[in-house]
Amino acid sequence: MALNLKQYSEMLKENSVQVVYSGPIWSNGIASMADMLIKRLEYDDMPFRASQAVFSVFVEQINNMMMYTAEKEVRAEGNSDPKEMPMGIFVLGIKENNYFIQTGNLVSNANAEILKSRIDHLNSLDKESLRKYHKTKVREEDNNKDSKGAGLGLIVLARQTRSPMKYEFVRHDDEHQYFSLYLDIR
Repeated sequence: MALNLKQYSEMLKENSVQVVYSGPIWSNGIASMADMLIKRLEYDDMPFRASQAVFSVFVEQINNMMMYTAEKEVRAEGNSDPKEMPMGIFVLGIKENNYFIQTGNLVSNANAEILKSRIDHLNSLDKESLRKYHKTKVREEDNNKDSKGAGLGLIVLARQTRSPMKYEFVRHDDEHQYFSLYLDIR
């Protein structure tokens, strides 16, 4: 049985969900999502520091999905070469006056193992150790051959959260896992 729009709306409200996006992620789309998020934070009259943290996590998470998702939507437009657009899901919600962001995307098994290890390590650090670790990593090279960045994204996320990062990996097929990351924002 399919839910109607009113039922979906009620379900989202009951679960404190304010914003949901699922589908292809491209730079122009991100700009629109960012604008919508800024308007939402302004509407909520959120303190500046908290809104900065939410926005920072949003940018980092969308960037991570764009760079590392294993799922791509391919579109051919006219006679031009087909375009690959990364796929993912983004959820923003408010529970007890605190924002949360949850994202999900497909990752390779190798990247899943790297993510598990890195998140577990970051979750084991206190605030000061995390700050020092960040300084150290800024000077190092990333050891992930599939990395397209400096490897600092998860550290940035860990520094912006109120509690340990919560994650889940679900087997998709022999080569991929679905990665979900839940963050309570400071």
